[in-house]
Parts: sequence; structure tokens; C-alpha cells
Amino acid sequence: MPKSKMLSERIADDILSMITIEKRFLPGDKLPNENELSTELNISRTTLREAIRILVTSDVLEIRRGKGTFVTSYANNRENFGFEEFNSVKVDAKDLYEMRLIFEPEAAYYATERATENELKRIIQYGRRVEQKIINGEDRTEEEQAFHKSIAKATHNEFMNKLMPIIYQAIHKGVTLSKKNEQAVKDTLNDHRMIMEFLEQRNPMGAKTAMKLHILHAMKELDI
Repeated sequence: MPKSKMLSERIADDILSMITIEKRFLPGDKLPNENELSTELNISRTTLREAIRILVTSDVLEIRRGKGTFVTSYANNRENFGFEEFNSVKVDAKDLYEMRLIFEPEAAYYATERATENELKRIIQYGRRVEQKIINGEDRTEEEQAFHKSIAKATHNEFMNKLMPIIYQAIHKGVTLSKKNEQAVKDTLNDHRMIMEFLEQRNPMGAKTAMKLHILHAMKELDI
């Protein structure tokens, strides 16, 4: 695969993250102009156009002649990858956390090895947001989901990404259950810092172990 093609696909993924994870652009919103967006992403306008073309083909974006590029009403559905049925399944916290224990430590391992510098920065950014929410005593569900989603994306494994709707359920249940458990919240803060430290060091075994401990701590403190 040509290097330029790979770069355009990574940029398409970055823009998709801005839409589905960061919620910077909502359905109907117009993207910044080419100069602004290419400068922000530190790429050429040619690469940006290729990335936008990919997202147009995927029905995430639409180009309105003479007006600009807009987010479609289908954009947020692109993250479900055909796993929508799992969102309506009643699965208890124990099963969900066991699934996290099976998959997420390995995801942390591969993300540490494979993440681009931009992907790594994004993971750390979301991790810092989780910290701030915890410190402020605010709901952190969206930030927590974004943190784990960004790690999954950095594995560059499409099937891992397909599992995220299920992981979201586990995270949502975990945040809800931990609200009245100070130790669980404290563990989350410390564990996330450890995960981020190993990611920044590019230490895959360390990141894998830290993620496993994070999930085990949650299961212990939440009694699941």
C-alpha cells in the first residue's frame, strides 16, 4: 500500500474520531476550511482531500458544492460496525468485565507498539480529561469511553474496534457502580496514570499489565 494512501486513511480516522469521540463536529456541522484543517493536522491539502474522499465514500461526510464539507446524519452510526444488536442485550456487569479482561490488556499491548505519535497524544489527552473529571467530581463516562476507544483504535485491528459498543456498556456500568465507591474512583485515577506512563514509554508489557490490573481492581472494588 502506498505511503500516501496509508497516511490519508489515518487522517480519515483522525477526522472520524473528532466526530464520534471528541464530538467536535455534530451531524449537519460544517468542517473548517482546507487551510485550517490541514494546518491543524499538519498535513498537505492533497492528503486532506484524499481523507475527506474516504469519509464521503463511507457516508460520514458530504460535499455541498459551493458551500463546503458537512457531517452527515449517518456519521455516528459508522462506529457501530454491525454490532448494534449488542447495545440492546441485557448483559450483567460480571460478564462485561470478564470480556474486558480478555481483550483490553492485549489491546493496550498492541496499541503501545503500533500507535502513531498523533494517536498516542490523543490517548494521553483523553486520559487527562478522565483525571480532570474525577478530580472535579464530575461524570466521566464519555471521557472514559473515549480513552479506551482511542486505545482500541491505536491497535489498528478492525475487529477490536468492532467490540467497542460492548466495552462501552461495561464502562458505563462501571462508572455508575463506582460513583459511591471512593476506592474504585481512586484506583481508576492511579491505574490510568500507570497505563499512560507505560504507553508514553512505549512499553507494551507494562501497558498490558497495567490495563489488566485496572480491570481487576474495578472488579474487586465493585464486587463483580
